[in-house]
Amino acid sequence: MKNKSMIIGSVLFFLLLIVVSSATFVVTETEQVIITQFGKPVGDPVMTPGIKFKLPFIQTANFFEKRFLEWDGDPNQVPTKDKRFIWVNTYARWRITDPLLFFQRLRDERGAQSRLDDILDGETRTAIANHNLVELVRTSNRDLVVADENIQNEEMGVLDTIKYGREKIREEIFKTSAERTVDLGIEILDFRFKRINYVKEVREKVFDRMITERKRIADKYRSEGQGEASRILGEKERELKRITSEAFKTAQEIKGKADAEATKIYASAYNTNNDSRDFYKFLKTMETYETTFDTKDWLILSSKSDFFRYLKDQNGR
Repeated sequence: MKNKSMIIGSVLFFLLLIVVSSATFVVTETEQVIITQFGKPVGDPVMTPGIKFKLPFIQTANFFEKRFLEWDGDPNQVPTKDKRFIWVNTYARWRITDPLLFFQRLRDERGAQSRLDDILDGETRTAIANHNLVELVRTSNRDLVVADENIQNEEMGVLDTIKYGREKIREEIFKTSAERTVDLGIEILDFRFKRINYVKEVREKVFDRMITERKRIADKYRSEGQGEASRILGEKERELKRITSEAFKTAQEIKGKADAEATKIYASAYNTNNDSRDFYKFLKTMETYETTFDTKDWLILSSKSDFFRYLKDQNGR
């Protein structure tokens, strides 16, 4: 009998524990709760943390985040106003501001993410389709600073003036999307462009054009370098010829002065007597013979010529 009472008491305690656990729930600082009864919300949302109570088995506690939640959009191919196809990747941050309205309209976070996909992607497509690509790329009309002035002048030319810019387009998407989510019980806190890029086919063409332009600039610099090298080599050759010419001129002047000085010394030495003068004439005539005649040369000279007289013998023959 005693054992039977203990068993019944244990069963009752277990049932009471189940009822108590079903009737209570704990809410943390990061959570907010909607109580539903047979799938329909009852009472006000539970916004404060602590231990809360509900009807066991009949009512259900639905927990929602109070913290900021992220939305990460998928990259989409979108045409711009000037018919440029680009890939646009975006992201946003949002939170649940009215859990009751959120539960009634979206049920859970999965439904909210799906609805945000429709709103944010749709507004992004609409905004991009209403603006040219340059508006999405640039934020202001500031002058671009480029290290190479030639590249800036030749490649970029005059940049188009923008009216809106990427930041204003982002604000436009953010504002319009936020207005559309007010009746969903959520608030969009921020919206940003993660990346904007050409589609693959256009991107390859852009890269090819950039490569071609860089090669053209490289060829231009190479041509200018070769021209400068030719100019330097020309100046070097001209300077070398000038130095050589001046050196030859100086050498000839020195040689002429030396010959004159030698001649003067010879004349001074040979003028001392008649024998010296005759010897000098004989020596110079022999040098002339050596540089004038060849073994195959024929000369017709007068027998009375001074040039011929040393060729005669002592008898005048």
